[in-house]
Amino acid sequence: MTAEAHKFNIDTVEHAATTPDTELPWAELGLKQNEFEEIVKLLGRRPTAAELAMYSVMWSEHCSYKSSKNHLRQFGEKVTEEMKKDMLVGIGENAGVTNLGDGWAVTFKIESHNSPSFVEPYQGAATGIGGIVRDIISMGARPVAVMDPLRFGAIDHPDTARVMHGAVAGIGGYGNSLGLPNIGGEMVFDSVYQGNPLVNALAVGVMRHEDIRLANASGKGNKVVLFGARTGGDGIGGASVLASESFDDSKPSKRPAVQVGDPFAEKVLIECCLELFKGSLVEGIQDLGAAGISCATSELASNGDGGMQVELTSVLLRDPTLTPGEILMSESQERMMAVVSPENVAAFEAVMEKWAVEYSWLGEVTDTGRLIITWNGETIVDVDPRTVAHEGPVYDRPYARPEWQDALQADTFRASEAGAGLPATGGELKAAVLELMASPNMCDKSWITNQYDRYVGGNTALSAPDDAGVIRVDEETGLGVALSTDANGRYSFLDPYTGAQLALAEAYRNVATAGAVPMAVSDCLNFGSPEDPDVMWQLAESIRGLSDACMELGVPVTGGNVSLYNQTGSTPIHPSPVVAVLGKLDDVARRTPSGWRNDADGQAIYLLGTTRDELDGSEFANIRGHLGGLPPKLDLAAEKTLGAILINASRDGMIDAAHDLSEGGLAAALSEMALRYGVGARVALDDLCERDGVDAFTALFSESQGRALVAVPRSEEVRFNDMATARQYPVVRLGVVDTETSALEVQGLFHLDLGELREAHEATLPKYF
Repeated sequence: MTAEAHKFNIDTVEHAATTPDTELPWAELGLKQNEFEEIVKLLGRRPTAAELAMYSVMWSEHCSYKSSKNHLRQFGEKVTEEMKKDMLVGIGENAGVTNLGDGWAVTFKIESHNSPSFVEPYQGAATGIGGIVRDIISMGARPVAVMDPLRFGAIDHPDTARVMHGAVAGIGGYGNSLGLPNIGGEMVFDSVYQGNPLVNALAVGVMRHEDIRLANASGKGNKVVLFGARTGGDGIGGASVLASESFDDSKPSKRPAVQVGDPFAEKVLIECCLELFKGSLVEGIQDLGAAGISCATSELASNGDGGMQVELTSVLLRDPTLTPGEILMSESQERMMAVVSPENVAAFEAVMEKWAVEYSWLGEVTDTGRLIITWNGETIVDVDPRTVAHEGPVYDRPYARPEWQDALQADTFRASEAGAGLPATGGELKAAVLELMASPNMCDKSWITNQYDRYVGGNTALSAPDDAGVIRVDEETGLGVALSTDANGRYSFLDPYTGAQLALAEAYRNVATAGAVPMAVSDCLNFGSPEDPDVMWQLAESIRGLSDACMELGVPVTGGNVSLYNQTGSTPIHPSPVVAVLGKLDDVARRTPSGWRNDADGQAIYLLGTTRDELDGSEFANIRGHLGGLPPKLDLAAEKTLGAILINASRDGMIDAAHDLSEGGLAAALSEMALRYGVGARVALDDLCERDGVDAFTALFSESQGRALVAVPRSEEVRFNDMATARQYPVVRLGVVDTETSALEVQGLFHLDLGELREAHEATLPKYF
């Protein structure tokens, strides 16, 4: 080693080769003994401290998918040629890209930022938004919207307010500052998430086909540049520790600093990157999120056709005391790495100067097939980049159906069972509807959504509380996209295979109710420890179910995220596969809202689909403290038919409002459609109950799938019925929209004033937060 290397106590490759017995903190960095031994075998020597840092973060569960990779392959294997026709970029890149036609493309992805959001809710959630937005930028797209599926602990637990206040403020603070509308998401309260809240973030961007960029470093002699914010000590070890271990605050190594975001720096970075793309000034680009420089250098080199050499002392630092390993692992936000050809260096620098973005040239692309990182000229990393980025350990974790699953599924909650003590009289049913709509999971979420800017940019056509968010892509034609995210952890707990499919079906249905044609899927798979065979079975079954359902519905998975070790001690969260579906609207002016308006007086209210005695895992059972039985049955062919009816009816002007039936069943759908614009309705359940053989309680609270509620103008009733009949899809007329009543009247049972309903619906979150 040189005197300079000795001065900073730098562990060089030369030094590592001559000191094989040096003890290294591989366990503290989240590596298992067999993994450390594999690294030694790959290198033919012990790793340097910097190499150990790189392998520890890149071989973490969060970055390598080592426990799920074997199962995730199904998403690529169960894809037909028809499903591929609009897929421009699939799994494996920063985000998938789907063709919209007319030269337009859309990219979207959902990821988790769960553990950081528990440790430091504001920054954890804020940087979750920042990270997913950079994934979209790195594809060459302009970000146009975000969404946020959230899950917190019990609403009355004292720590829930801490996490929720911080996370919601972080999402709003970062997204609003970026000027990105938040067009939807979810909010679930359940004690199972108390120590492991789920903060998932989705971003969507648009681009022209020629603007698509991929993350690879090709072309010997091309320059490698790091630009954006300076590198600091925030987030060091986040990927390897927080995402790969049960959280234990008794161990300092389990409490790394959470990343700190600067949305205004990211806003500048967006515009800077878009100008680089417009001028074709970069050959490859990669955002720096989880694993920081370790990820960017190894993935760019691994995806390229040669190697890379960089000088780490060229990295601009906020903290000059950082060691080389810490610089490699830092997850400081608002940073990008790019590959630039020598002839474009001057033009690249001109763009940096224009936007006042700091940058540093780190090195260049080589033809050695090695990733070599130096510190003051001394080699501290010399690895095959594929072994870091793409050829890490892959585990076939043992899994088996839990012994307790049979007893759980046998514990049913059905209206048909004698002595169930369920609401039956009109007064009891009215009270039950009020209780349902005031419950934590069904109550009004405007306390949250009002903290988000839903309309910034002027292209939002629909947003929460509508079933799907809709964004206009092209002002000239009205071309747009619809997005929905869904998951039901209770369904997945009862049956992981079916639960994942139900999440997809609901998101698919929500997009269709808006009038959009479902095109692509992104998923965020949130589970407990893969080292628990019960949890691993839940994960394997969920992936199998989701991949099977995607193939049947004809919508490919284009990307996503796996978040494991979401558990406190030996208690995991419910399996929570959050599924996002993206759909296409030829003209957003034709989108269908989720409620009837003031000009809809006399419109007919129809229910599409069949109602069964299916209350296991339902919201009503949940508020009664019951969880057991089997989730509602799923008929994917019927879901596809229902989607086609909703899309065609919207396109042809047959319906003016549509709302899917999911959590809370018909009671929730009727209530939400009436409350959406404050317009009442008169309905009767007699025909529905007689046709489907159910009582009034089941008709209102069952969560049978494949159902939607629509408002049909009187002039379109014959055409609408003919279309449903032609497709042999069950449909029943329930009643009419009534702008005079300001109430939800279920004839022969109860009259519920909308003011009373709204008061119950809106009071819950302000009461607790």
